[in-house]
Amino acid sequence: MIRKSILLSFSCLFVTLAFGQKVLSVEGTVREGTEAIPGAIVRLYPAEAIEISNDNGFFRFGRLTPGQYRLEVSLLGYKPYSDTLTVTNQGLRLDIQLEEAVNLLTREVIVYGQNTETISGKLNDVSGTAIYASKKTELINVRNLNANLATNNTRQIYARIPGLNIWEYDRGGLQLGIGGRGLSPNRSSNFNIRQNGYDISADALGYPESYYTPSAEALDKIEIIRGAASLQYGPQFGGLVNFVMRRGPRNKPVEFTSRQTGGSFGFFNSFNSLGGTVAKDKLNYYAFFQYKRGDSWRPNSHYTQQNGYLHLAYDLSPKLKITGEYTRMNYLAQQPGGLTDAQFAEDASVSVRARNWFQVDWNLASLNFDYIIKEGTRLNWRSYTLQGSREAIGALTYINRPDFGVNRDYMVDRYSNFGSELRFIHQYKLGNQIDQTFLIGTRLYKGLTVRKQGDGNNGDGPDFAFLDAEPNKSSFRFPGDNLAFFAENIFRLNKNWSVTPGARFEFIDTKATGFYFEQNKFIPNEKIFETRANPRTFLLLGIGTSWKFDKGAELYANISQNYRSINFNDIRVANTNARVDPNLTDETGFNVDVGLRGTFENWLYADVSLFYLKYNDRIGSIFSTDSSFMTYRLRTNVSDSRNLGLEVLLDGDILRAISHGKSKYKLNLYASLSLIDARYVNTKNTAIANKLVENVPPVLLRTGLSAGTQRFNLTYQLAYQTKQYSDATNTEQTPTAVDGAIPAFSVMDLSASYNWRVFTLYAGVNNLANTRYFTRRADGYPGPGILPADKRNFYLTVQFKI
Repeated sequence: MIRKSILLSFSCLFVTLAFGQKVLSVEGTVREGTEAIPGAIVRLYPAEAIEISNDNGFFRFGRLTPGQYRLEVSLLGYKPYSDTLTVTNQGLRLDIQLEEAVNLLTREVIVYGQNTETISGKLNDVSGTAIYASKKTELINVRNLNANLATNNTRQIYARIPGLNIWEYDRGGLQLGIGGRGLSPNRSSNFNIRQNGYDISADALGYPESYYTPSAEALDKIEIIRGAASLQYGPQFGGLVNFVMRRGPRNKPVEFTSRQTGGSFGFFNSFNSLGGTVAKDKLNYYAFFQYKRGDSWRPNSHYTQQNGYLHLAYDLSPKLKITGEYTRMNYLAQQPGGLTDAQFAEDASVSVRARNWFQVDWNLASLNFDYIIKEGTRLNWRSYTLQGSREAIGALTYINRPDFGVNRDYMVDRYSNFGSELRFIHQYKLGNQIDQTFLIGTRLYKGLTVRKQGDGNNGDGPDFAFLDAEPNKSSFRFPGDNLAFFAENIFRLNKNWSVTPGARFEFIDTKATGFYFEQNKFIPNEKIFETRANPRTFLLLGIGTSWKFDKGAELYANISQNYRSINFNDIRVANTNARVDPNLTDETGFNVDVGLRGTFENWLYADVSLFYLKYNDRIGSIFSTDSSFMTYRLRTNVSDSRNLGLEVLLDGDILRAISHGKSKYKLNLYASLSLIDARYVNTKNTAIANKLVENVPPVLLRTGLSAGTQRFNLTYQLAYQTKQYSDATNTEQTPTAVDGAIPAFSVMDLSASYNWRVFTLYAGVNNLANTRYFTRRADGYPGPGILPADKRNFYLTVQFKI
């Protein structure tokens, strides 16, 4: 009995001591502005403890005793941070701010496994072998979005990019259609579209349309540089869109992610990825495979897609890194065609075309060498190739006439492109001992498009073949050569003020050789052979300046020349709904930006800017009538145009502002607004003078609210845009529906997510109010006519990650 009492007394004493002693800890979050930084190395002395900040920038040291400690934080590309801490009986909660180290060019900063808290932002002044100082840049952290990524929902993904006009007609997210500042969204052809820095469009020189869109589920971020990107990335008026793919985590040998999505109208998507770092931390790898299928809410609209990607990056030495990548994508889609205005008003769900099919096959490969010559000096050499095709068969007759089941029109393109880009960047000091940055580079590109058009069979299926051995409409080869040299320099005049001039020299040679058939009263079907060549050289100049205030705000301005070379590809396409002026000329002009941006009070990111875009000899669409009184869209040099606008992005965490960064909850409010006045000028044609430029909504607003915790998130979004037109004459309505007004509309989306251990659920409703609207009138595939946007639809994604 005495022995039991003694044991009970010691047990009670042990429990009292164990639970009475408070466990002390030091924990915190590593950030740059409001953006969390994962992968930072955090050291605590004299405890000799090391932690790495997690995906949310969080770290924690436990089991500490009261006393003095020294905390050090380091991460490549940022200035070292250190502080002396006094740990009391309450422990410590820290919010650590790291500053970018602009003088470090020893290695491109790539954060593996990043999952930042913020979604929007801007690019650093210098990143890798690129200069972004003084330019209008935008950043989308895709992996932090609560959106329908399985369908690449463009309206949600690009919500925080002001001024983007989005064509919504493709529920599966197979093709991307965005245009900025009054430029056509047609397959994003006014942007230079890249993946990890290399071209992915059909032919970046001769036919810059995008038939391949990287899977949003595999994206780390999207980088956008507006018109001033012309100096480094090509002369396009729209600028650059660069899709940065995910990489394997740096601190794991294997990470597996599986995302399975089901949705309305038979939608199913399976995305599976594998990544990690092996071979003594020298080899980083990432690979995924995606299968997608579904039907739209309209009949005759089934699609299937397969998409695969492999990334291998190996550190041959501390100074030399080699990276190889390969992408394979193919899809087959049945297209329900367009509608007339009357059909859309009566029942937008109908389809009057049952025999239209579209098929794409895409092969991309790249090889990249990154060499550090010495601290502050590095060389990058990137080479790539595209081997791809697109095929279309269907009835492209006027949509207000029935399909009588005759032979369909068949068109096939084959693309074979090669490119190589060499960049050298160097930091040096001038008399003021402030680091300056110099960049020089060259680009060699060779593209070839082989296009054939003729009669296909009169069947209903995807029979991609000509009736005869030789196409009976046209057959052409469109080779193109491009050699460019570019240079930029950041002159930092003091710690606040910098000036960045730049120049780009271009040699472009586009050619066409082949034949087409022409109907005339003397020879019913005359075969005409044609050979064309258009070599030209030109010089583009630009300059930017920036003033950085001490509290994180930046005033920036830039002006850059732009140039768009015409291509021969579209000139000989036979299409009853559209014709192309054979005497098209190149377009010239310039972009101007003036803006204020930055992170304010550590909770709000803002970018407010004015832009002016001058377009000389702008190629546009004019509503026309032929001798038989049938209407068609004429593509020609309409006249000069000028686009003037205001772009505003506000993105902030309200609870973080109220609690001074101490709240564990989030209430994020964002608004993306553009006001644009785009008109045709300098023309004597009264049908066009002072008319609104087509595809430009004067007001475009996207705003949303996102609330939640580390585990749960609920996001609501509203998108609104005003009335716009599809042609330069501002036609309200036409019998064929190819040209006419695109009415104003608003559409809402709701998304939710919940994380539990290795599982995450995503669910949502797109077009919450079931709004009937459309964003595009097409003159060819996937029309012609009005292409209705999706009605209300649902999705559910289950993610498993280990």
